[in-house]
Amino acid sequence: MNKIQAIRGMNDVLPEQSAQWQYVETVARELLAAHAYREIRFPVLEQTQLFKRSIGEVTDIVEKEMYTFVDRNGDSLTLRPEGTACCVRAAEQHGLLYNQTQKLWYMGPMYRHERPQKGRYRQFYQLGVETFGMEGAEIEAELLLLCHAFWKQLGIAGHLQLELNNLGASEDRARYGRDLREWLLPKREQLDADSQRRLDSNVLRILDSKAPETQALLQDAPRLDQYVSEEPRHKFALLLQTLEQAGIAYRVNPALVRGLDYYNGMVFEWTTDQLGSQATVCAGGRYDGLSRQLGGTDTPAVGFAMGLERLLLLIEAAGRFPPTLASQVDVYLAVVGEGVKTQSLLLANALREALPGLRILTHCGGGKYNSQLKKAYASGARCAVILEGDTEQDQVKIRIMDDSSESLQLNLTELAGWLGTYFTPKTE
Repeated sequence: MNKIQAIRGMNDVLPEQSAQWQYVETVARELLAAHAYREIRFPVLEQTQLFKRSIGEVTDIVEKEMYTFVDRNGDSLTLRPEGTACCVRAAEQHGLLYNQTQKLWYMGPMYRHERPQKGRYRQFYQLGVETFGMEGAEIEAELLLLCHAFWKQLGIAGHLQLELNNLGASEDRARYGRDLREWLLPKREQLDADSQRRLDSNVLRILDSKAPETQALLQDAPRLDQYVSEEPRHKFALLLQTLEQAGIAYRVNPALVRGLDYYNGMVFEWTTDQLGSQATVCAGGRYDGLSRQLGGTDTPAVGFAMGLERLLLLIEAAGRFPPTLASQVDVYLAVVGEGVKTQSLLLANALREALPGLRILTHCGGGKYNSQLKKAYASGARCAVILEGDTEQDQVKIRIMDDSSESLQLNLTELAGWLGTYFTPKTE
């Protein structure tokens, strides 16, 4: 009988990798809490119409990548391919947007049927931040400053570059799209195949085509910045001024349009040259019209999302994971002899109560002393506590798990105090 394998593109996170995920998630949670952003959670399954109306029916995501099916009631449902539309739906449904400002965040799996490759999976994880009810450039600047603070805490700020563009108001973008399409129509045959298709479906996506022939043609095309009206132009200038005052380097990229239909005004990407073709780690922008598209009222909104798999790859490539993540065990409690097995479990619980945060791995399953010592070394523990005998003991052996292999013997009443001192960081 063949073994059942994971679905292609659905990636397992193994125990030795989980510590890295937990580290990044903890840094994110603490940073967002420091900025007074609140967590929101919503289902992985939504009505298909939510994504058709928000992302756009003629985008690659909706046309090619969504996991969509009809359930037993005949309803078309989709595994969420991104979080922004879900967040807007949830906030609108529960009355969070009416005459209020909101700063929200979420984290969890998304689903797209793309070609799997390193850093890109069909089930992938995103951290997203969405804000509502704020029109000014200061909220846009806050989000970019928040991202930069995250990169600094993770030690990767020097490996990421910020690119921005100004799409203008929705009307500006629509007017530019019409003119760009008219300009490109007579030149259709000079475009690459994807751009020829986008000419009829999503013309602005042609701007970020990677095909050299298309980019050469676009050199003489109408420019989006020539269509941006005064108010979004002024707001964008204020944003850039704030970034300069904060010392955050950026590049204005006129070809940056993002792949979703709901964006207007400022859009941005944080990119890296450390991950090959998977250059974008975090991206977002303003989407003031999305709430109305989904049946709500006009609500100023801006947010971003980052792919956690790519972020983890970048931290690894930069060598910025703390060395302490290599071990998830502080103390290995070895048990030699039948009579002390119960005592070892009670001892471990007493130590966890006395020393919160101390990570104790209790050996279960028997085995000789040398065998257990090998497992203690393999666990990465800094020391082993050894209970040995056929009856309950009032003493334990300590083995330091380094090159010295130092050993000592203590009374049980001394053990918690010794461990507390041993695991307290030494100050100079």
